[in-house]
Amino acid sequence: MDFSAGHGYLLIGGLILVGAGLLILSLIVNLRVAHSVRDDVRHREKLLEYYRNIFSQLGVILIGIGVSLFIFFFQQNYQDQRRRETELQQVMAKLAARLARGAPVVETLGEFDEVLDEGGAYVSPELGGKNAAISAAGPELGKQVAKIQLVERDVDVRDFDILNLSRDFETSFVVNELDPTLWFNIVRDENEIKYATTQLALDYKDLQDAIGGEAIEAAVANPDKERKIKHEMLDILYDADLLRQRSRRFLARACWLFSKGKGFVALAPVEAIEADARSQQEWIERSKALLAQTKSASGDCFKLLRYGQAS
Repeated sequence: MDFSAGHGYLLIGGLILVGAGLLILSLIVNLRVAHSVRDDVRHREKLLEYYRNIFSQLGVILIGIGVSLFIFFFQQNYQDQRRRETELQQVMAKLAARLARGAPVVETLGEFDEVLDEGGAYVSPELGGKNAAISAAGPELGKQVAKIQLVERDVDVRDFDILNLSRDFETSFVVNELDPTLWFNIVRDENEIKYATTQLALDYKDLQDAIGGEAIEAAVANPDKERKIKHEMLDILYDADLLRQRSRRFLARACWLFSKGKGFVALAPVEAIEADARSQQEWIERSKALLAQTKSASGDCFKLLRYGQAS
């Protein structure tokens, strides 16, 4: 029985009301007993005494049950509230840890930004993107490959595994109270971050295979190899863009949730953070105003993203 939902209140109130009614009825019967004694009607007196005792005993029993249930439910509700409060504090502590550990990891995305946004904001070729990162060919492609190889050495994509809130939420009551759309978006971003990091590791290997141990300048001078290298570079750029978009949105959302304190479990998703965008730049421009006004322990949530700053 869910006392907090009101069912317990109805049961307890009903028991006490019925019990009180029976006691009142026993008092009325007792008056009839007095009349029977005065009129010396022994048979009716005994019968009325019997009814009076039944009504009074049942009334006392029902009131006793009602009071006992009230005490039980009150204690249970208090314990549940204490347990919920303790659990919420633990979730908040884990959320703070995710933010603290995730911020330095997301900061490294600045190295991807330098490659992806060369010549304008990166938009995937499927959506019509034509910036310099996508159109690079010949010697420019060679320079791009050299940059991405530096990024591969500097940015360990395995570190992005820290961006995982569902591990902290799924074993607590939060998963049942959090807005379903918000929960879906959290899990979706985590899955896409995992996908992007897995694919990037494979993409790097495919790029090395396409280069074939030659110097980059010599490899891109070969038309056949250049086509293979270009194909692998486009795959890397696509997965790197997916990683940076989902990682920054994940950290921004986590910071926004943390800024709301213990009331974050009742929040609805906000369009500025949750809506998909054609490019990282488009998402940044849309969410910047909200994130800049949202404060966390280390400053506003937009600064936490370190967007536009190379690591």
